[in-house]
Amino acid sequence: MDFRDNAQEAEFRKNTRDWLAVHGSIFTELKLAKYDREKELEIAKRWQAAKAEAGYACIAWPVEWGGRGGTAMEQTIFSEEEEKLGVRFQYFSIGLGMCLPTVIAFSDKETKSRLVPPAVRGDTIWCQLFSEPAAGSDVAGIRTRAIETEDGSWLLSGQKVWTSYAHQSDYGIVLARTNPDVPKHKGLTMFWLDMKSPGIEVRPIHMASGESDFNEVFFTDVRVKDSQRLGEVNQGWKTALLTLDNERLSFGGAEGPDWEELMSLAATLPSGMGGGSVLKEGGFRDKLADFYVLSEGLKYTRLRSLTTLSRGQTPGPENSVGKLISATQMQRVANEALERLDQYGILADEDFLSDVGAFQRNFYWGAAMRIAGGTDEILRNIIAERVLGLPREHRLDAEVAFKDLPKGI
Repeated sequence: MDFRDNAQEAEFRKNTRDWLAVHGSIFTELKLAKYDREKELEIAKRWQAAKAEAGYACIAWPVEWGGRGGTAMEQTIFSEEEEKLGVRFQYFSIGLGMCLPTVIAFSDKETKSRLVPPAVRGDTIWCQLFSEPAAGSDVAGIRTRAIETEDGSWLLSGQKVWTSYAHQSDYGIVLARTNPDVPKHKGLTMFWLDMKSPGIEVRPIHMASGESDFNEVFFTDVRVKDSQRLGEVNQGWKTALLTLDNERLSFGGAEGPDWEELMSLAATLPSGMGGGSVLKEGGFRDKLADFYVLSEGLKYTRLRSLTTLSRGQTPGPENSVGKLISATQMQRVANEALERLDQYGILADEDFLSDVGAFQRNFYWGAAMRIAGGTDEILRNIIAERVLGLPREHRLDAEVAFKDLPKGI
């Protein structure tokens, strides 16, 4: 593997840096607007529109759908340079990273022309409506129903949960059960939805961090046209797999402080074991070494994925390793930092202790990250079965009609 930019990539990186140097002042505006989520969203939409106009939004997508017709490596280079500015907006990641690729793959040209360009420009926000209270990460266990009517449309009823940004979304993709008489993976169908449709109620979930990015979403006889169907009737599992693979790819990297920031923090904290800083403690140094090893493993796993992209291929289920390890590392590093800070770990004002604020955010988000995009257990199954080729887990419900499954399985 050669991790250096080739001549074309080096030129693209230079052009990217030049463009960001001219337009990146928007991030100064963002810092001034901290704690103001409405202002942040307004800035995020302007930033997305500017990227779209310059050809930096969805770089690897076809020009026909608002992209640049570039390579996956160019998309990665732009993301790397953008992240160096310290901010990555999440409002569009679900739509552009997970929902719209599914729409492009499974809808007709008229639908794509109507839905894709506005999303690329940041005019619309999308959510993904998969998780349910009784299903969790067992996506195939969902109970939300879609019943076909005499006029060929569908009536959607049920409940979703942990739906990120549903309260701000214009559209969503939803997975529904359309045939309970077959095994659970075989009776699903996916649709796209206008989130302002009659019968949809969104209830934000208030998190310990004080944020409300997750939601419950209730459907009561929501009418969905058959033209909003994505893929074949009862073949929604195949459609969902594309969305889920893109989801795990988008969750592949960790965010926020890692072992280096923890080491810097420890060097400023007095040890409770007789002089010097926490950095001198053998037990802490052992943990720091573990964090370092995992971080290096993540780095090289990511480089393997980049190599795959540079060859024009798409990373497969092995990308689950990145999400599994990074989410766990995020939570463990944050826990260690706050524990070492003792009572000062509760200080939340970033102006007073900016590093503590970053560790605190990951303390709260680490648990969420270990659920989002598949729990640790689901990801371990994927790695075992689809990466390592180990025998599949014995599933008692694999051949049982969904309607005959005991509640909770």
